[in-house]
Amino acid sequence: MPFPYVLLSAAVSLDGYLDDAGPERLLLSGPDDFDRVDEVRASADAILVGAGTIRADNPRLLVNSPERRAARIAAGKPEFPLKVAVSGSGELDPAAPFWHTGGGKVLCTTERGAGRARALGIAADVVALGAGLDWRAVLEHLHGERGVRRLMVEGGGSVHTQLLQQGLADELHLALAPLLVGDPDAPRLFGPGAYPGGRLRLVETRPVGDVVLMRYQPTAPGTGGTVSAADRHWLALACDLAARCPPSRTAFSVGAVVVAADGTELARGHSREGGDPVVHAEEAALAKTDPADPRLATATVYSSLEPCARRASRPAPCARLILDAGVRRVVTAWREPDTFVPGADGSGVLSAGGATVVLLPGLEARAKEPNRHLTD
Repeated sequence: MPFPYVLLSAAVSLDGYLDDAGPERLLLSGPDDFDRVDEVRASADAILVGAGTIRADNPRLLVNSPERRAARIAAGKPEFPLKVAVSGSGELDPAAPFWHTGGGKVLCTTERGAGRARALGIAADVVALGAGLDWRAVLEHLHGERGVRRLMVEGGGSVHTQLLQQGLADELHLALAPLLVGDPDAPRLFGPGAYPGGRLRLVETRPVGDVVLMRYQPTAPGTGGTVSAADRHWLALACDLAARCPPSRTAFSVGAVVVAADGTELARGHSREGGDPVVHAEEAALAKTDPADPRLATATVYSSLEPCARRASRPAPCARLILDAGVRRVVTAWREPDTFVPGADGSGVLSAGGATVVLLPGLEARAKEPNRHLTD
């Protein structure tokens, strides 16, 4: 099932704390950064927080700018983004401002938590998602049932930690404040545990008043059939590469990227690259890798179109080239239609050779775009 684009947003001290241990909330951001956060909120379909944030901070989570609210209405959106709370127990204060300000509210909880929340009279649409909290179920519900395409997550630290550890965060907005807390009892942004490997990609850094905004995206692919947010980023890049292909009436335009398990890009390619009229995207990318590179065994090939199972232009189809390179995970956006090869089934060839094939249909339209002249 598709998920929303998940954006984690937090402000931290120079030594990585979300707050101090005092009774009053430590304000890490200044007016300029609060306005930036307001702008990001206005761009979101929903804003999510955990139960701990509601209890500790008593947030309202509103878009404060009248101009931004007016722009949302003009665009056909609700005045305020949907507010989403997540709680396993359902034990929340029904008088909290979170439930009585802004627009729509949803509480995602467990079966037991739903009973408690309804008994307390929580003023929200209470959704029971099973015996235990499952973040994938939460995201599937928000995307499929609530139409949420862009989700802003504002805390707390345990929520950020779980989403990042499970590979579900597409982007991290980190505002670094010029303060030092130094209290071991104060809450930190990220807790201990197993995180996806590799370095995050720095997308942007800029001063906002006296804080520094840093935007990061995860890079590590998922494993097996489990999809990570980075899988979507890399496959989107493959789709962008497809748009660079010289146009053809007799072949698809395809892009491909080979990525190591730690998120390192090993190679990229696209159809008809370098003036070769018959080279395929996966073929072009794999030709740039070292066949002896041990990282290929745990790498992922991202291809905007399912790798070919049969071809007339070269001895080996791309599915076979991938298997021969030792790669055992392929992520694609679009199954090959019968336009040129009836009954094409590159996924079947890959699966028979021991590879896992993951289809992300949310990017199918993007993969098809440079091929409209062939499929319309």
